[in-house]
Amino acid sequence: MPKRIDEHELKQIEIHISAYSDGVGISTLESVLAANGIVLNRRTLLRRLNRLIDDRRIVVIGVRKGSRYRLAGGIRADSTITEEETYETNIPLSEASRDILTYVRQPIQGRDPVGYQRDFLLSYSPNKTFYLDPDLVAHLHDIGKPQEPALAAGIFARQVLGRLLIDLSWASSRLEGNTYSMLETERLIAFGQETEGKSAFETQMILNHKQAIEFLVESAEETGFNRFTILNLHAILADNLLPTPDACGRLRSIPVGIGRSVYTPLTTPQLLDEYFQRFLEKASAITEPFEQAFFALVHLPYLQAFEDINKRVSRLSCNIPLIRHNLCPLSFIDVPKQAFVESILGVYEINRVDLLRDLFVWAFERSVKRYLVIRQEVGEPDPFRLRYRGALLEIVGAVVRQAEPDAMQYVVDWTKRKIPADDRDQFISMAEKELISLHKGNIARYHLRPSEFDKWKKVKQ
Repeated sequence: MPKRIDEHELKQIEIHISAYSDGVGISTLESVLAANGIVLNRRTLLRRLNRLIDDRRIVVIGVRKGSRYRLAGGIRADSTITEEETYETNIPLSEASRDILTYVRQPIQGRDPVGYQRDFLLSYSPNKTFYLDPDLVAHLHDIGKPQEPALAAGIFARQVLGRLLIDLSWASSRLEGNTYSMLETERLIAFGQETEGKSAFETQMILNHKQAIEFLVESAEETGFNRFTILNLHAILADNLLPTPDACGRLRSIPVGIGRSVYTPLTTPQLLDEYFQRFLEKASAITEPFEQAFFALVHLPYLQAFEDINKRVSRLSCNIPLIRHNLCPLSFIDVPKQAFVESILGVYEINRVDLLRDLFVWAFERSVKRYLVIRQEVGEPDPFRLRYRGALLEIVGAVVRQAEPDAMQYVVDWTKRKIPADDRDQFISMAEKELISLHKGNIARYHLRPSEFDKWKKVKQ
């Protein structure tokens, strides 16, 4: 029986060939591979090249000594592709994760077709079955929990909301192929400035993420793994992006396929509804927030409950327990697209979570480094502001939306009706400072649109 050729090795050869748009000779290729730690004798390399030719991944140009190898189609590699394909050198992976990579990197013809494995969900017993071991959970709590007394649900996320809106909207959209840059995303979210040359689809995707994140943060005390939260989260993320508008916020009633995968999700609507409910019940019963977050990241995409946008729902919903327990939110910043795709394929096709778990931990550690620094700059939360956060949100929003010409008189009249006498002066002072410092870069926390802010500014002048 011929020895099995390692797909990872084939992929590395393919990457180095792709750097030569006009093709590369075998002697040059040998030297380049050796310089990058891949030492193969000529006969072994020829076998690898013949395998790539048979799989139609590369072509050979010329004959005998003049032969050159190039990618089928002649696509030239760039630094982004190289980073994506070699992410495992930067993200610490277990041996189990590398086994998963070996499997999912096989040509699709070498992977066995599979359907939805019901026991994968049914065998999970909340608070008895664990995807994350105790030491790992302790580590995540240690790095991701603020060192201070307990706060109300969602306070941590609100303190870094301005940055989180940009980071998570950009990172999650990028994983779906969106080409907005981080800076372009910031301009769109902060100032409503669309980027010339970008499609309306990409712009809508970013804005939908922004609205969905605000929904989770501002409703931190009410959201959870229930139908209302998950269906509405999908509805917000899917707004104006699906061919049939009534599919937003509804479980699918049609079969779906998974690109680049041999996995076929459930097709019967009744079964889909049943297992969606089972997922919700199990997720809701999990008491450990990191375990709950990871459980959602695994099982929501696997179920494919919606016609589309399942992975986006999973990435945002895994933040529900983190936001609720005032843990650092997970933005997926710097997560390579290839890493996310391959880790999800491991779940889809062989029901193994090791690769996704390694990626989850690495991504959370990066988020912690980003947001704890931002939060330290913000400082300790003001107890008075915390107590009247909802009232402040209401009064500032009302002043701007109604384009009140005499904002302070409106605030004084409103405060007399709504705020206890002993706190009125301090509340009025706080509201005045907020209105004075309001600008397009911070109106998102009041759920205001740039057009509403512009209208109010004109009235003030």
